[in-house]
Amino acid sequence: MASDLTRAVGIDIGGTGIKGGVVDLEAGELVTDRIKVPTPAGAEPPAVLEAVKKVLETLEVADSDIPLGVAFPAIVKNGKTLSAANVSEKWIGFEAEKFFEDGLGRDIHFANDADVAGVAEVRYGAAKGVEGLVLLTTLGTGIGSAMIYNGVLIPNSELGHLARPGKDKDAEYYAAYSAMEREELSWAKWAKRLQWYYSHLEFLFSPDLFVVGGGVSKHPEEFLPLLKLNTPIVPAVHRNNSGIIGAAALSLGAMPQLAQATAAD
Repeated sequence: MASDLTRAVGIDIGGTGIKGGVVDLEAGELVTDRIKVPTPAGAEPPAVLEAVKKVLETLEVADSDIPLGVAFPAIVKNGKTLSAANVSEKWIGFEAEKFFEDGLGRDIHFANDADVAGVAEVRYGAAKGVEGLVLLTTLGTGIGSAMIYNGVLIPNSELGHLARPGKDKDAEYYAAYSAMEREELSWAKWAKRLQWYYSHLEFLFSPDLFVVGGGVSKHPEEFLPLLKLNTPIVPAVHRNNSGIIGAAALSLGAMPQLAQATAAD
């Protein structure tokens, strides 16, 4: 596949699955099938790298010079992963960007998975042109978050790990989509947990818009109407593809450059 400045590959590494696709950067849409493989048990670095290679091979871009962005479920600073909520603890303090670049034999752009989903929604989706503070949350294995103020991303917010007063477990354990599956909750019972979570975010940050992404965003009609908030709350336009699209978009430049371009649209 020929490389140009209008297409890039996005890889979205999650706690249960690793997804990828080739993205049209002008339209913000996948131009290939979305390829998904299971996240290896234990999610240690060598096994995750091999799974990413499998996705790239399936997309037929393993030997291409097409730009590549990788999204990962951890705090990411200067290419290093500083946390590991749903992957091996071996990622903590790990030079992840260099590890992937050496293993794949190419330059990449590496960032937090929820942050890149936020970039996708700012550039192409529900947060485009929205003034003020947008909080994007991804509801899946955990809860990821992206904070966007006047089109500019504030990285590594990690709002899924807010403490719950008097409880040992954080907001993510209580209200992620995985909690609904683990405890076999109905949509209505799960929505009560989300009501607490989004009301708490609303009190802390007074946002202008909530955007909900992650796998469960395919079913917004099941839970969003059950929430009573003062802040508008909408599903991510790109649903569970936001991570792929945002990672691809960031492959051509750093976050501030993209944010400035987005704010100028």
